[in-house]
Amino acid sequence: MANAISGVLLILITILLPPVGVFMIAGCGADLFINIILTCLGVFPGHIHAFYLEFIYFDRRDRSRLGTMTAKRAPLVFSQNVQNGGATTYGTVGY
Repeated sequence: MANAISGVLLILITILLPPVGVFMIAGCGADLFINIILTCLGVFPGHIHAFYLEFIYFDRRDRSRLGTMTAKRAPLVFSQNVQNGGATTYGTVGY
């Protein structure tokens, strides 16, 4: 239940301010910088990019919980947190 509430809250925040939603899942990095630029160029491209990152994040999170994580990187996603779906890796062990 808490995951559904946090997902809905994240989507509502992203609708209002796309860079804030990206910051919440990707942190401060290349994805946030790209989203800020896209949002400045037009709100619609910023929303598309933010929702794409959130889709990848939630899809990877669900797959890692089921144990069916793919080793293939998602295109145009630079944050390791989004690539792993929030799952942590230890040392050099990766997915």
